[in-house]
Amino acid sequence: MRVGRPIKALPQPLCDYCGARATLSRYGEAGYPYREDHGVLWICVACQAWIGTHARSTRNLPLGRLADASLRDAKSRLHDALEPLVAGKVRRDGVNAFEARGKAIRWVAAELAFDPVPATIHQLSLDQCEKAIQHVEAFIAQRR
Repeated sequence: MRVGRPIKALPQPLCDYCGARATLSRYGEAGYPYREDHGVLWICVACQAWIGTHARSTRNLPLGRLADASLRDAKSRLHDALEPLVAGKVRRDGVNAFEARGKAIRWVAAELAFDPVPATIHQLSLDQCEKAIQHVEAFIAQRR
């Protein structure tokens, strides 16, 4: 009999597209889309939607919601749009890129009144990513 704090169950993220449970996948397993140095993923093989896990998580906690190809593309474009702001914050305030990117995501989310305010880009939906990209591009164009 176990004595002490109970052990929490492993997370089982659901696919936002088909509602199926995602499976934990590693390099070499069926459906794994990356090289061996990428890490563990939660994958919905039917939808080809996946999300990574927190780097030091012993319980393989997902970074956010599962993302299909269009959402992954939108997140990539949002990262690219935010990069000039992130680089400027790093130079100006001396923070690291991860902190600067997090602050940029929270700034955009607050400007666009996303509810709830996401902590990372992994929690954004496709619609939110598209709105954020337009806002950041307009902000950068206005400052030039």
